[in-house]
Amino acid sequence: EVQLQASGGGVVQVGDSLRLSCATSGFTFGDYAIGWFRQAPGKEREGVSFISSSESRTYYTNSVKGRFTISSYNAKNTVYLQMNSLKPEDTAVYYCNVGFYWGKGTQVTVSS
Repeated sequence: EVQLQASGGGVVQVGDSLRLSCATSGFTFGDYAIGWFRQAPGKEREGVSFISSSESRTYYTNSVKGRFTISSYNAKNTVYLQMNSLKPEDTAVYYCNVGFYWGKGTQVTVSS
């Protein structure tokens, strides 16, 4: 059974940092791209960042380039999203995803 567990959200101030973690199980970790999505109130879910460990490729949506860094730790089957210089518009529920599977989200709130 595929499981994804996101954690690390919280309430921070503008300019602060957070690191989200996505612990995974139930599939061969390095064989699939894993992504972070977010959904703000009243908005559609959007893709934030993806990582393909097998291809050593990463992707970032334009609004987070230069501020967010995605990484993976294969020994722990975990993907991280380091978020720096946070802005109020980063406020959302963040979800990790692999294929058709979604974890429960973690709330990130950036207050000004």
